[in-house]
Amino acid sequence: MSAILAIDQSTSATKALLFDTEGYLLDRTSAEHRQYYPKPGWVEHDAEAIYQNTLEALRALLEKQPQHKNDVVCLSITNQRETFVVFERSTGKPLYNAIVWQCRRGETLCEKLIQSGHSERIQALTGLKIDTYFPASKISWLCENEPSIRHKLLSGEALLGTIDTYLIYRLTGCTVFATDQTNASRTLLYDIGRLEWNAELCELFGVPPTALADVRDSSAQFGTTNLEGLLDRPIPICGVMGDSQAALFAERCFFPGTAKVTFGTGSSVLLNIGQEMRLSNNGIVTTIGWHYQGVTTYAFEGIINFTGATIAWLQDQLKLIDDPRETQALAEAVPDNAGVYLVPAFVGLSAPYWQPNAKAAIVGLTPAANKNHIVRAALESIAYQVKDVLDLMSGDAGIAMRRIQADGGMVNNQFLMQFCADMTQFVVRASTLPELSALGAVFAGALGMDIYRAIEELESLELAYIDYTPHSDLASIQALYAGWQAAVQRVL
Repeated sequence: MSAILAIDQSTSATKALLFDTEGYLLDRTSAEHRQYYPKPGWVEHDAEAIYQNTLEALRALLEKQPQHKNDVVCLSITNQRETFVVFERSTGKPLYNAIVWQCRRGETLCEKLIQSGHSERIQALTGLKIDTYFPASKISWLCENEPSIRHKLLSGEALLGTIDTYLIYRLTGCTVFATDQTNASRTLLYDIGRLEWNAELCELFGVPPTALADVRDSSAQFGTTNLEGLLDRPIPICGVMGDSQAALFAERCFFPGTAKVTFGTGSSVLLNIGQEMRLSNNGIVTTIGWHYQGVTTYAFEGIINFTGATIAWLQDQLKLIDDPRETQALAEAVPDNAGVYLVPAFVGLSAPYWQPNAKAAIVGLTPAANKNHIVRAALESIAYQVKDVLDLMSGDAGIAMRRIQADGGMVNNQFLMQFCADMTQFVVRASTLPELSALGAVFAGALGMDIYRAIEELESLELAYIDYTPHSDLASIQALYAGWQAAVQRVL
């Protein structure tokens, strides 16, 4: 039996997974990494620790599954998008901590560019809003504040890339410097119509084009690796996709009008809009869903930057819970939210508000409120934000949606899934496999390795799911949502 190894390098951990070629998960291991917050609004990761965690997770997985060690046909990679690393060309060693997508240190530059009237042109090229969520402004900040790094990037001694690029470079012994279209499309430097790095944008942000990676299809091959000796023979790296697009691909959202929500640290709502690049005027960005056999599939995306991270905040900062799995029982311990709303603008509010300076708040507290209400409000805030995005997205696309494909670590929270169904009035089809991002990369790898000859062949594969059907009355839902909108306005 053939198998495909996968790396899922996320914001909080690195997973190593083993799938068979029909998409069945055989086993997985995981290694968490530390989050660094040097200043308010700044977020970093130790890129060297991430690479070592990657090797350790792969080693542990292969030790658990020795019978499959010689069956592996390729390694596929999915990754937290927008997070980037600057590393040495000669060794691949990082020269600075990875700057994470949540980091807000590029705000000043973004504000200047918006005030200077660059928004429309940048959106026309990239499909994106000017926002420090995307790497370009933070790369500019790094070059300005770390002259030695700028010098090395200009001289060619250093390279920069998203996490996929960094892992590929390290795993191939510094021989392959490449990324795929889904990751490139998230940088604010890539022309998603012409499928190339844009010189105008590179100049605007002060990014040396020579420091940027070669861009390939997700199903292309990205060199070979023996995982630094973990394997007896080298295998191709094939199947590389940013995590949200990979989840869209794994959900088989292959036709316009199909959509998915990934419930992770942040949440990405993606809607397939077809092969024509279209733009939104309402805070929704356009991105590349995938590029396969010469055809680009585009998607609308609504970005929610704090969903699962809100639950982590309850655990790590407020100490209200010891484990995220506790939240379901706590939320269900009270009949309603008692008028309590949590607006999780910890690093500003993203789509559809795009207010980077907004601050988080809990509103509606009374002496009767307890931690159950706060936990419930935190879970409900996720569904409210999903509804915000879906309402705008479906309107801009002119597409009627009847179902949401859901994936991510939080799909096991039945309260959250049911509340999302009630709030959006769509059936929520929650995958019972949380690792859909990894599966999407594996599907791309299987296409690239000719295990499957066409995307349509993937539709026949069976994936397990649970459907959540709306059952709350519309008047109650409208009243709850009006309370959310009022709470957001107080924050704004």
